[in-house]
Amino acid sequence: MAKSDKKSGSDKKSKPEKKALKKAGKRSKAMMVVDGAPGLAISSGPGRFSGPAKVIIAGAGVGGLTLALMLHQRGISSVVYEQASAILPVGAGINVLPHAIRELADLGLLPALDTVGIRTSELFYMNRIGQVVWREPRGIAAGFEVPQYSIHRGRLHTTLHDIVLERLGPGAIVTGRKLAGFVQDEGGVTAHFVDSVDGSGSETVRGEILVGADGIHSAVRAHYYPQQGQPSWNGIQMWRGVAEFPAFLDGNSMIIAGGMGAKFVLYPIAPGETPATRLTNWVVNVRVSDTPHPPGKESWSRRGRLDEVLPYARRFEVPGFDLVSLIKSTEAFYEYPMCDRDPLPRWTHGRVTLLGDAAHPMYPVGSNGAGQAILDARMLADSLKRAEHPYQALLEYEAERLPKTAEIVTLNRKGGPERVIDEVEKLAPAGFTDIERVLSHDERRAIVRGYAGKAGFALAQVNKKAG
Repeated sequence: MAKSDKKSGSDKKSKPEKKALKKAGKRSKAMMVVDGAPGLAISSGPGRFSGPAKVIIAGAGVGGLTLALMLHQRGISSVVYEQASAILPVGAGINVLPHAIRELADLGLLPALDTVGIRTSELFYMNRIGQVVWREPRGIAAGFEVPQYSIHRGRLHTTLHDIVLERLGPGAIVTGRKLAGFVQDEGGVTAHFVDSVDGSGSETVRGEILVGADGIHSAVRAHYYPQQGQPSWNGIQMWRGVAEFPAFLDGNSMIIAGGMGAKFVLYPIAPGETPATRLTNWVVNVRVSDTPHPPGKESWSRRGRLDEVLPYARRFEVPGFDLVSLIKSTEAFYEYPMCDRDPLPRWTHGRVTLLGDAAHPMYPVGSNGAGQAILDARMLADSLKRAEHPYQALLEYEAERLPKTAEIVTLNRKGGPERVIDEVEKLAPAGFTDIERVLSHDERRAIVRGYAGKAGFALAQVNKKAG
């Protein structure tokens, strides 16, 4: 943020500020004061005042923590508030592609990632009986200047958390605090946080902007879009788990197999306890409903049951790999509905904006969810660093990131790069003897590589920016 307001309540504005206000127009002026709304009330009671911080970040997920590191690197102060009482290594595996890893590499995080993840070497798309539809090298093996990582989300999360505390100090992350309300004026934003369990212990924080990085159930997003309703469900239920298991292929590869109605995903996310094993992530996705309304929020991470998932898992065959044994060896696994939300017309309201899943929740296909949050963080930090005024920065950030992420949400709804196995299943549901007679190499390449280009992780795009 190049300049901050010298007099937060003054009517006298600099030329850059006037220019930014004019550009924002009604968008910025209309939101100078945020009125109360159900579930996000404005506090008028006493509370401990902390600050000032230039950026208040609501949500200590991958996006929020990466933003804190990006801002710190650019000399901009921030504080991160998280509703959970502690940052714990929960969840399952994710893939982070080179376009996002490039940004983490710029923060000096590759050595830390190498200690907790796997550098992915190859990706296989297969049909449900294990016939290869498409295969390609990934990360360094594909010629990228930075790796692709398969990694446990919780370990990535914990790594970012620890590095934020190391670089920004112990007060940089405040846990157990729920955003209860906020109000903005021409000089900044005042956010009010309370204890996430009993609503006590009010804390008021003053900053120049507020970033809602608080996930698919974002309170900040809901404030501006109170009629949005529940996330949209495509009828697919996901069972996800992690277990120590013998390494397959070269020990660093991933498999996505199946078709339109059901898929399974398999990849190692960390070295195992012995050289012959890996901590292995598995996912079984099955279309179980035609309704667009997902199960209740309390069912979003329900512990899975073998009698529910194994009948689906037995549909798949991968030569040399026993998926059923992997699932049976998993101590605990969980089920989730595959959900997203419709793209928004805007993220920014005056000095408040959205980031990551709060802005653009998307189906987990194409390995893009966490990566897009990281790209958001980089763009927002850069905009705040070079802009003359916060309004200008937030609008520049939105103009760059909203259209791109909206397109990815749409592409993921159509299957993303995994559409290649959907198309093959349509044409050859019982398998094939020659994939070229089902779908040509050029047609398969167009699906997989076309998505990569639109999502920003094609080889030329990433290496050009890294150079």
